[in-house]
Amino acid sequence: MTVSPSTSLPRRVSVIIPTHNRSQLLREALASIRAIEGPDLVFEILIGNNGTDPQTEEVAAEFGALHFKTEVKGSSASRNLGLTHATGEFLAFIDDDDVWLPESIRPQIALLDARPEIDVVFAMLKQTGPDLKNHAPPMPEKRPGEGDDLLRAMLGGYFPQMGTTVARARTREIDGLFDEVMTYGQDLDWQLRSARRRAAAFVPVVVLLFRGREATDYGKMNFHRVQYDRNNFLRNAISEWRIWRSPGEFLRAYTGSISYFYWHFNYLSELAAKTGDVRLARDSVPAAFYVFPFRALAHLVTRPDFRRALLLMFRSEKDHPKEDHAPD
Repeated sequence: MTVSPSTSLPRRVSVIIPTHNRSQLLREALASIRAIEGPDLVFEILIGNNGTDPQTEEVAAEFGALHFKTEVKGSSASRNLGLTHATGEFLAFIDDDDVWLPESIRPQIALLDARPEIDVVFAMLKQTGPDLKNHAPPMPEKRPGEGDDLLRAMLGGYFPQMGTTVARARTREIDGLFDEVMTYGQDLDWQLRSARRRAAAFVPVVVLLFRGREATDYGKMNFHRVQYDRNNFLRNAISEWRIWRSPGEFLRAYTGSISYFYWHFNYLSELAAKTGDVRLARDSVPAAFYVFPFRALAHLVTRPDFRRALLLMFRSEKDHPKEDHAPD
């Protein structure tokens, strides 16, 4: 139960959702939110919409959500619209294409009730296919700990998904709004503010179905995300230099913070080699070198498909016309 410890009134949670032209997926997200409500828990749903789909406002009204429109691109501006209008005791977040499980919210609130010094709680998720099937094992696989351990984990590759995040309302005043200048990485940037205050914690409960997409759909986005995540790491890791117990630990954390991107581009490169996709090879091989140039050089020797992808770059694209999958 999440009845307030001081009253018998239900807890009021402001749920903030950024959306962009995905009204059907948004409907699934909203249904999963309303399904969790009960006599102990009520939701104020705030949708920040920067898209043009006319059905978005209709879907919002269908589920009793507040709808706010912005012309500013990016999820930061959309989330900030919700943050500035939120009136709940707690703040919760979910992306418009994800789905909460029935176990969401109450475990995070229970930890916040038990730990008054904590302002933000992260939980676990299961990544799925586009149809919300084919669930991957719960993530993160290893508990990230608290305090310095949690901060090291977040700087070393643990990215708490916003759909698992619940915060006290006062976090808005303490940590501010999302950075609208950051096209990517603004969610981790906001979460790191509470972690750097040692006011964040983790609860080992799976609360979210995180809807994945086909690997080739992430190419352009991941190429642009690399630099934002690299800057996120360097800015915070250097400011918090006291948490590093050795230079090697710092370097391992740096590698961990962007390794996902390297292996994604390496996978796309090898996929290009197997399918003969010249354009995908031209996009993904240079992107892998951009993330980790020395590792990519080594893999030209040790990974034959990566080497074949490099050679494929120099073939004529007209012989293998493919859809643009990866960064340009």
